[in-house]
Amino acid sequence: MTLGNSAGQLPLSVVAPHYDALLFAYGASKDRKLGIPGEGLSGVYSARDFVGWYNGLPEHNGLSPRLDTSEEAIIIGQGNVALDVARTLLSPLERLKGTDITENALEILSKSTIKRVRVVGRRGPLQAPYTIKEVRELMHLPGVVFNGIQRDILPADLKKLPRPLKRIAEVVVKGSTTGRDEAQKEWEFQYMRSPVAFENGSSKDGSLGGVTFDEMEFTSDSSSVPLDDLNALREMRVRRKADGQPKTFDTQLAFRSVGYQSEAIEGFGDIGVPFDSKMGIIPNDLYGRVIAPDVGPGGLTAGHVNGMYAAGWVKRGPTGVIASTMDDAFTTADVVARDWHDGVPFIGSHTADMDVAPRRGWEALKDEATKRGIRRVSWDEWQVIDAEEKRRGKEMGKEREKCKSVAEMLKILDG
Repeated sequence: MTLGNSAGQLPLSVVAPHYDALLFAYGASKDRKLGIPGEGLSGVYSARDFVGWYNGLPEHNGLSPRLDTSEEAIIIGQGNVALDVARTLLSPLERLKGTDITENALEILSKSTIKRVRVVGRRGPLQAPYTIKEVRELMHLPGVVFNGIQRDILPADLKKLPRPLKRIAEVVVKGSTTGRDEAQKEWEFQYMRSPVAFENGSSKDGSLGGVTFDEMEFTSDSSSVPLDDLNALREMRVRRKADGQPKTFDTQLAFRSVGYQSEAIEGFGDIGVPFDSKMGIIPNDLYGRVIAPDVGPGGLTAGHVNGMYAAGWVKRGPTGVIASTMDDAFTTADVVARDWHDGVPFIGSHTADMDVAPRRGWEALKDEATKRGIRRVSWDEWQVIDAEEKRRGKEMGKEREKCKSVAEMLKILDG
């Protein structure tokens, strides 16, 4: 069910009275921006939008990125999304044709002129948020060479590092399986660089011509941090280097991949749920119980908003991988069950031991949903869409060909 307060959606104030509890787990749909000059130039793309486009998300179907304007692409950010963008730009077309990337994306990627990708981050290789699986996959791309890194940017003895960092460092030092003589494309990591401006191209038509970065340095002596302290290594902070030299990379194509941010759902105020716009989370007690200052004793401390819970990125911010998000969801679900068992007040002060009629949930909302033109898609119906996408893909010699819009999906169900 989509919870919101616009045409075709159910307002939270209508939904809440029919449930004992609401759990908000809608992730982070907003792209975090850099806030630097030139961010609106043609040729600057959101990595989130780009990934959504080639993965066939209906909301990004009209993106149509220009990949034929430059031989070099700059990716700002070094998380797994950034590496996924790099992998897609560098992969041989024949390799991509066997995946579920849309035919429209394959057509545009076939015209790509990209031969070099720079993946740029503000901190060092031990602080970069990518994981070993994504780095290793890039190192094994056929026909693609990794330019390597300065060996002195890493500790001399990698074996002293915590195992997760040691494994990634060893992969980066070892480099790619493709030799330079046989490579058609190349890529590299650029560390300790912070973007300060997207530069106009020489044509002055509002198109990107390059990206300028400041040089960074650690705020404390890196040699003082124990090599076996994973958290201390990961949390090392940086600042602009006083005598650093700005550097501009010429390019007509850049991707912003510096994280996501959650947005408040319209109508939160109607049901007493606060939202921290700066942090992009629903305030909670770290276990998932939503808290608000105005429900605490005397307004001096935050109290639990009856029956309201959060999980995932909207609870703790856009960090972690699928496994950590699953663990977080399990924790919140356990808390909901324990609160019910312990007689904690839920929505409308309803508790487990109260002798009242059970709330009817969706059954009570069906008529209201119908009035608003909302159509519920069941698991069986989703399987019909899934089967049709696989059938189309099989005809094209690939895993699946995804539907381009919600309207197309509904047409399959009605067809």
